[in-house]
Amino acid sequence: MRAILHVDMDAFYASVEQHDRPELRGQPVIVGGASGRGVVAAASYEVRRYGVHSAMPTRAALERCPHAVVVKPRMSRYREVSAEVFAVFREFTPLVEGLSLDEAFLDVTESRTLFGEPEAIAAEIKARIRARTGLTASVGVSHNKLLAKIASDLKKPDGLCVIAPGDVVSILDPLPIRRLSGIGAKTAARLEECGLHTFGQLRLAADAVLWPLFGRFTQRVRERASGIDERPVIPDWQEKQVSAEETFDTDLRRREDLTAELAKLADRVGARLRAKELMAASVTVKIRRRDFTTYTRSRSFSPPTQETATVLAIARQLLDAWLAEQPRAAVRLLGVGVSSLSPAVQLDLFGESAGAAAGGTAAHPPARATAKLDPTLDRIREKFGTDAVQRASTLDKPTKQDGFTEVRRRH
Repeated sequence: MRAILHVDMDAFYASVEQHDRPELRGQPVIVGGASGRGVVAAASYEVRRYGVHSAMPTRAALERCPHAVVVKPRMSRYREVSAEVFAVFREFTPLVEGLSLDEAFLDVTESRTLFGEPEAIAAEIKARIRARTGLTASVGVSHNKLLAKIASDLKKPDGLCVIAPGDVVSILDPLPIRRLSGIGAKTAARLEECGLHTFGQLRLAADAVLWPLFGRFTQRVRERASGIDERPVIPDWQEKQVSAEETFDTDLRRREDLTAELAKLADRVGARLRAKELMAASVTVKIRRRDFTTYTRSRSFSPPTQETATVLAIARQLLDAWLAEQPRAAVRLLGVGVSSLSPAVQLDLFGESAGAAAGGTAAHPPARATAKLDPTLDRIREKFGTDAVQRASTLDKPTKQDGFTEVRRRH
């Protein structure tokens, strides 16, 4: 029988902040944006007692807990700690399927000979994570991914829970259906209207009740409610997209403002591609208007690239085409994403570049003209911080005032 672990770091971003800043320990901490449109990225357990949770507006969170401390996210620090945590995982098994920076499935079926039973492995993983990072993790242990994930959530924080084959029904049946992965709030509400509130009721429900809700997926839902899950742990999961987006404090209308913000986003995406040693063959621009209507525009190209100039050139073309359809629209959110990813390879610097394929111009040169610029900027920012150097394309156009040239930047 398989032995699967689900490891979930406890309030990861908030816990990192409390670890790095002792004055925050024991305090209600919110990691997220502090602006009027900011959202909660993570909430410490101290603030969760007030009903604060991730993804809720920061303003609403502060209404529930006015004395909470709001901390700006430090993604580079979280990635650093995440790397330490995942290094621990790989000391026990190569079969690690990362779900996010702070969450992963581990298949330790073949690790038992060296490290003992799954529960002992889980306890040792928790101990090593705490010793190396000062943080706690909750671990679920079972014979499949579904049960391991449910188990990791049952004894948070700093928990270790085992669901043995003989205990599946007794543990799952009383659980509320909202704990079942894949059951969203709207579906859960409809199930509850039908009198189905628990895993057990869902497992035993008649097809006549479930079919109108789930159609051909009815049997799969019933199996999940019964704890049946044959999905393997997939260690070589390929990232599907690299993206960056920004929600603005004030809606943007001017093309110049939108273009400058687009350049910042393309810069972030390019840096992430290079950090992950990936190349992309498709660019997508995401645009959300004031009324929350969201648009996406995509374009594929060849050969693949990891260079910012190419990503930005195509993103600009897509944004310009959208603006031609909706001039002066008030834009609330802007995003840039790349997909069709592949491992980075050394490009022929004397061959046709992706930038040329994207339509390099004097204003937006082909990628090969800036091939050395990207890694240089990456190294400067890695050493001195992300704000150490800015591309000219991310700045407002200069304006003349009293004989002087002034460059305006948005904050």
